[in-house]
Amino acid sequence: MSASAPTPRLYIGLMSGTSLDGVDGVVFDAERMAVLAHAYAPFLPELRDDLLALNTPGPNELHRAALAASEISRSYADVVRQLRMAHPDVALVCAHGQTVRHRPVMGYTLQLLNGALLAELCGLDVVCDLRSRDVAAGGQGAPLVPAFHRAVFGRAGEDVAVLNLGGISNLSLLHADGRTLGFDTGPGNCLLDGWILRHQGERFDHDGAWGAQGQVLPELLARLLADRFFRLPPPRSTGRDVFHLDWLEAHLSPGLDPRDVQATLCELAARCVTDALQLHQPALSRLVVSGGGARNAALMARLGALLPNVRVQASSELGLPVDQVEAAAFAWLGHRFVTRQPGNLPEVTGAAGLRLLGALYPA
Repeated sequence: MSASAPTPRLYIGLMSGTSLDGVDGVVFDAERMAVLAHAYAPFLPELRDDLLALNTPGPNELHRAALAASEISRSYADVVRQLRMAHPDVALVCAHGQTVRHRPVMGYTLQLLNGALLAELCGLDVVCDLRSRDVAAGGQGAPLVPAFHRAVFGRAGEDVAVLNLGGISNLSLLHADGRTLGFDTGPGNCLLDGWILRHQGERFDHDGAWGAQGQVLPELLARLLADRFFRLPPPRSTGRDVFHLDWLEAHLSPGLDPRDVQATLCELAARCVTDALQLHQPALSRLVVSGGGARNAALMARLGALLPNVRVQASSELGLPVDQVEAAAFAWLGHRFVTRQPGNLPEVTGAAGLRLLGALYPA
């Protein structure tokens, strides 16, 4: 792009989160800060199984990861093709990839994606690998969405928090005085989804109905909340490679009713959010919720009950559907890359400074 060329307006953002259900994509107008189109492609069960396996150490990981990265890229390309049918003039694809290992303390985070293959399949410039530069600068590489949340959901003079209830949940704290903070709170859907899949063969708990048949187990909840992660100060981030069913099993006693465990996991997902909010944003007046967990009625009800003086609302009520927020954020980060603006917030991630995020694979 020449120095005199006008800045493009339309970007595709692609996101597949820790819930491992599939790929969400949007066409995002960076000038109007609006989503123009949305598309979704589910992961094939075989790919989902491979990705679940890659979240824990196992044999032949390099080969399996390379094959999975290419398969993920094909899923991403399917979403791009859907979106371009209505908006052929998009400038660039900004793709997150699929996180399978997140170890910023050890200096790396790994999102599976074959950016070169995606550029070949789409015929568009592709920006990906957005977290590594922040990690290289000493940051957590996550969360990267608080600046976008500030631009879209911030309210002058009001303390607002934005919660992404994905496999792992993260908060953006938009303080009334202009400060923006953010961090991962802990497991959102990942344990809930894994537990019901094991015991009911369902991929997720519709409206939290199965867990609602059980009772919260206070002793189990206390053991889960005693994990050292919940005591770490921000900046902090985590992943499915830390919070998984083996982690849960280590805290279980024999003979527990699976529905009681599910109810306790729902309470855990709510408590790790509300405990963090009460500690780090006590003047909060509004909580905006996005991600798949926003459709879990039982979980949303617990958030409201634990925050009686806070207005808890889905992002859809503010014009951005719950399944489009993260993809829109990465489209926005693609715009930041094109315009050579930093995408991270050091006060959120702990990086040494502002950094331009992403690696480019030209069309």
